[in-house]
Amino acid sequence: MSTTAATLPSTLSIGLARGAAELRQFFRQKEFVIFTFSLPAFLLVLLGSIFGDTLPGSSITSSQVFAASMIGAGIISTSFVTMGTGVALDREDGTLKRLRGTPMPATSYFIGKLILVAVASVAEVLVMLVVGMVMFDVRLPSDPLDWFTLLWVFALGVIGCGMLGIAVSSVAKGVNGASAASQIVFLGLQFTSGVFVMISQLPPAMTAVSSLFPVKWICQGLRSVFLPDELAAYELAGKWELGLTAGVLSAWCVAGLLLCLLTFRWSNRSN
Repeated sequence: MSTTAATLPSTLSIGLARGAAELRQFFRQKEFVIFTFSLPAFLLVLLGSIFGDTLPGSSITSSQVFAASMIGAGIISTSFVTMGTGVALDREDGTLKRLRGTPMPATSYFIGKLILVAVASVAEVLVMLVVGMVMFDVRLPSDPLDWFTLLWVFALGVIGCGMLGIAVSSVAKGVNGASAASQIVFLGLQFTSGVFVMISQLPPAMTAVSSLFPVKWICQGLRSVFLPDELAAYELAGKWELGLTAGVLSAWCVAGLLLCLLTFRWSNRSN
């Protein structure tokens, strides 16, 4: 018995194997993959073509600011929305019920799903960057510190939003409810977090609420990466607040994990 227990795969190795399976399954769904990657890019092209004015005191256009924000929104879309819908679907079609009968712990399942949304988010960032560079003259950062900022904002954003997606999937009754709930929350926060509208132009009460959630901080962090420092004057505090951004996103990673542990269900309530 002890020998058998000692040879069982670790939680991490099971999670990595599950992540590989999730990736294979995801990229086989060609229509879903195309929709996942094309929707944020479509919104960037459509709305970015409208925001063409140059911001006072700079050579940067509103479309470039919007493009930088939409790169962050793309990360959230492929982590929060995709995660919430995917876990709810696994629960509804019985995948989670079958996995529960295997030695796979819930943590390994979470790791597998996070691997999926991390890879999908990298692909989404690349797509958005290409669109932004070709259509709106978005430029890659030249400072190594900006690349480092991109890395940690991406990592904290994917982990935090992915965990919140799992929590939303557990609250909803089914995949349709999870999809609707995650889309509504995501869309509303885009409007109130300075993605579609310059955040300095929004009512203080609205920005006070949006500052509690990760969308505002992910997009602000990425604006600091892809925009010159003088554009920080257009943020609420007149600066990038990278330290506060890291603190808020880290707090949401912890909160998301706790919510997962408290709400995660292997099957629907009716099962």
